[in-house]
Amino acid sequence: MATTTLPRSHLRLHLPLHTPNPACPRRRRLLPTSSRLQNPTTTTTTHYPILPPAPSPSLLVAEEASIVPRRTHRFPGSVAPPRLPDPSGDLDVPADDDVLRRALEVRRAVAAEALVAALSGGKAGGLTYVKNLTSRMGAFVDHVVVGTAAMRRDRPELAHQSFNARARTYIQESGVVDLVKWFKHNSLTYPQIAKVVCSCSGDLEKVRRMLKWLRSIFVKGEFLGRVLAQGESLMSRSFEELEEIIGYMESCGVRRDWIGHVVSRCPQLLNLSFDELETRVRFYTDMGMNENDFGTMVYDYPKALGFLSLEEMNSKVQYLKEFGLSTEELGKILAFKPQLMACSIEERWKPLVKYLYHLNISRDGMKRMLVVQPTIFCLDLETVIAPKVQFLQDIGVRNDAVGNVLVKFPPVLTYSLYRKLRPVVIFLRTKAGVTQDDIGKVIALDPQLMGCSIVHKLEVSVKYFRSLGIYHFVLGQMVADFPTLLRYNVDVLRPKYQYLRRVMVRPLKDLIEFPRFFSYSLEHRIEPRHKVLVANRINMKLRYMLPGSDEEFAQRVRDAVERRARFEAGEATPETSIALDTRTGDGGVAAHCEDSMEED
Repeated sequence: MATTTLPRSHLRLHLPLHTPNPACPRRRRLLPTSSRLQNPTTTTTTHYPILPPAPSPSLLVAEEASIVPRRTHRFPGSVAPPRLPDPSGDLDVPADDDVLRRALEVRRAVAAEALVAALSGGKAGGLTYVKNLTSRMGAFVDHVVVGTAAMRRDRPELAHQSFNARARTYIQESGVVDLVKWFKHNSLTYPQIAKVVCSCSGDLEKVRRMLKWLRSIFVKGEFLGRVLAQGESLMSRSFEELEEIIGYMESCGVRRDWIGHVVSRCPQLLNLSFDELETRVRFYTDMGMNENDFGTMVYDYPKALGFLSLEEMNSKVQYLKEFGLSTEELGKILAFKPQLMACSIEERWKPLVKYLYHLNISRDGMKRMLVVQPTIFCLDLETVIAPKVQFLQDIGVRNDAVGNVLVKFPPVLTYSLYRKLRPVVIFLRTKAGVTQDDIGKVIALDPQLMGCSIVHKLEVSVKYFRSLGIYHFVLGQMVADFPTLLRYNVDVLRPKYQYLRRVMVRPLKDLIEFPRFFSYSLEHRIEPRHKVLVANRINMKLRYMLPGSDEEFAQRVRDAVERRARFEAGEATPETSIALDTRTGDGGVAAHCEDSMEED
């Protein structure tokens, strides 16, 4: 009997390994079973099959997944794949909360897509702009989700609509598209727009009421959005509180038509409580500021009142008092230059003080600079002050004289180097005839020349002196001897020159030798002393005639009369008389050349 080899799969079907022979009796199996290929209507004999091999691990995992008692719930519309439950069983969130959370995420995504579609369709901006804006409006998207869900209960006519349709209806009725377009038209960035929309807690009508109130206090259109964006707690305050703050500021000297300007530049003022605002106002009024000074200060720099903390304000005031300023003087300085309160002590003031100290400027000199020109303490040291000091040194001002120049005329540090200081020096060198060796001396003696207008002052003065017949190089010598000469008004110079030539009958040479003649008063010095000389029949040079007090002048006149009397009596020769006059004059001029000059 031949045997047939069958595939291994037949073992699972319990097929016999050989063809049955009816003549040979069948052996009984140890385990009863029935063949799957036999006719069920016939009587079968029980067989005992061979045990199958152990299943593979992958087959066990598939069987376990197939007998999971409960399929993971998926919310309609969800795009997340089904997840198997955690076999460890360490779940922090119950299954129901997880389902609700995923359902809420789907709703928020649908609401955000509806908002993007509404903003894009309303021409609020490009797709990228709208998506960036929507990504920052998470709070408003939440309000859309809540409002859309409430519409199904509160508005039966919309109950049959889908969530997406109701979301579009809610967004359209809220008016957020028009509001975003208005904000964008007023130059607000999308982070600022998102901040304003989210701060109103979904009540956009409150934003419109706030805009109307801001217009009532004269806030202009271009600043309305900025005030809303920078006013952190503005939307949460009542209009009664805001009106109380505005009324108090008006009572302190800030005019009603200034309020819009002040609030536009410092919206943080509307975030202050009434008590805190009152404390800040008292901080400045205790320095001696009246209502006019305080109102002007707030108008010039509103952040001095509402931007800084009280601790920072006190520390800066105490530092400025270390220069020797009194409380009243400091109040006047802050009223004139409130921007000082915005300067940092460590980054701005201390480096500047150290730099001025190395220029041999004392504390009193710094105090004078602060009183005369407080703006200096607001300037940057490296980019503004240091280049101008270097310029003064480059044109010939000695290092030990630079500090005196700054103390004598502090505004020189506030002028533009290329539009003011350099043109003035070039004009003095080319038009006024000042030599390269004398330009440093001229600026050191009279730094106020750096502040004169070339067109309206210096050029007019130079033309007048040239019209008198003074040569170019001679005028440069006169300016080097007396730099203030170019700062006098021509209307002041003309009467003195006419008196000199017509009444005193003096040559132009006397004026060239003594250009300080123009610094004395015609009515109180030149004319009275000339009459004394005429009355005593005496003639003096201008450098002997004008300097000194009246007593010294009278003494010089008596000495000249005595010398003349001795000469007429034959007691002295003319040469001796002239020598005595010269010695007497030289002794008086050396001591009094710089004293008792009256400028017009």
